[in-house]
Amino acid sequence: MFEHIDFNYLLATYGYLAIFIGCLLEGETILILGGMAAHQHVLKLLPVIGYASLAGMLGDQLLFWLGRYFGARLLPRLHKQQAAIDRVTQLIGQYPTVSIFSVRFLYGMRLIGPMVIGASKVSPLKFLCINAVGAAVWATLFASGGYWAGEFLEGVLGDLKPYRLPIALGVVALMVVVAVARHYRAKTRAKTKAVKSL
Repeated sequence: MFEHIDFNYLLATYGYLAIFIGCLLEGETILILGGMAAHQHVLKLLPVIGYASLAGMLGDQLLFWLGRYFGARLLPRLHKQQAAIDRVTQLIGQYPTVSIFSVRFLYGMRLIGPMVIGASKVSPLKFLCINAVGAAVWATLFASGGYWAGEFLEGVLGDLKPYRLPIALGVVALMVVVAVARHYRAKTRAKTKAVKSL
């Protein structure tokens, strides 16, 4: 099945678009793959970082304004996200600037964080400026990580062209495993906390 897919053509043709769309909300996986594609000269590293930064910033801006206008009605309904909401609210109260910058790096906070910040009294201009810096740092770190992962794999496997699709699937699978492990770890912590509070 996969032998008929021209993965190189797909990357070269739709790579930047996929990075932009993927980074609007989440994006770590597609960004790592973009960095690896840049190492293989299928894409260029600076445009990968640029598109990812722009998409990451725009996605968080949309969530910020969603929180600004609808947060008072929307956030109380997100019962499953209450622990994340409480954590972001506490961070904003103690370290507003740091919370805006770091929320995209905290697991489980990427989507809910900007909404909570939007519902707070944080200035839209302040959020815009810090969010832009945070998005650029985030994109640079993950894209560079993918680039150096490509460097390492090339040292181990040699020419990566025959392995591009398996590597991409492997990265996706690894990110899914990490996300599931983090999810169950968070659930276990929540249950332990609930038992201790009884």
